[in-house]
Amino acid sequence: MKEKNFQEKIKIIGKKNLGADYFKLTLACAKISRLAKPGQFVELKTEADVPLLRRPLGVHRTAGDTFEVLCEIVGKGTELLSKKEPGDFLDVIGPLGSGFDYRSQGRQVTGSPVQILVAGGMGVAPLFFLAEKLSGHKVIVLIGARTKSRILCEGDFKKLGLKVKVATDDGSKGFKGKVTELLSREIAIRKLPAARIYACGPEPMLRAVAKLSKAHGIPAQVSLEAHMSCGFGACLGCAVNTKDGYKRVCQEGPVFRAEEIIWGR
Repeated sequence: MKEKNFQEKIKIIGKKNLGADYFKLTLACAKISRLAKPGQFVELKTEADVPLLRRPLGVHRTAGDTFEVLCEIVGKGTELLSKKEPGDFLDVIGPLGSGFDYRSQGRQVTGSPVQILVAGGMGVAPLFFLAEKLSGHKVIVLIGARTKSRILCEGDFKKLGLKVKVATDDGSKGFKGKVTELLSREIAIRKLPAARIYACGPEPMLRAVAKLSKAHGIPAQVSLEAHMSCGFGACLGCAVNTKDGYKRVCQEGPVFRAEEIIWGR
């Protein structure tokens, strides 16, 4: 049963620029830190009236009475958010949505599944939170981006003691090609007897992950990116087609089993 989310003015206590158009905010809120689960998100409002709609951001990490979010500057709302500094307050609703189902996996024992995290661009945000929760498992992290300047959190995953591999479209770092091509190669090389895939990134990447998951019989969960205007399922702007009919990314998701989704071409 989901615990009730809430709305509150929350203080920014930390900010870190991550290069390119990326930055990280640390916010002080014991309730969200306690309630949030990997894969869930919060809705942030930057100003009183402009822009009108909130910005949904996945919870990146929790620590003590604080939580972190990653953000990429892609429009007016995120540009305004990037100008906020420690000491400023944001109107926050959260935590929202359904997260990754990882608790049933148990601790790492001989023959237990390898946990493969596949991130495309900003998809690293919820997967780092998940990686911290998978302590005790054998975890492989695959990160993809257009070029090396847009690779996020590689060092943070390594600090957790995890094996990390990188793919860039232009070959400027790591494997040259899509991160899903790297995933395909890893599956083939390792001949994994058992695995679980958790993925977050753009829709074409997730569609390719779902295809690989089906072809190799590896269960996969995917966190969908969508325009979640309200966060409560009222506007239906984030509906996605599934085998059980349309579902709302902000409520029934953002995390779904890959085989649930009816993927477009």
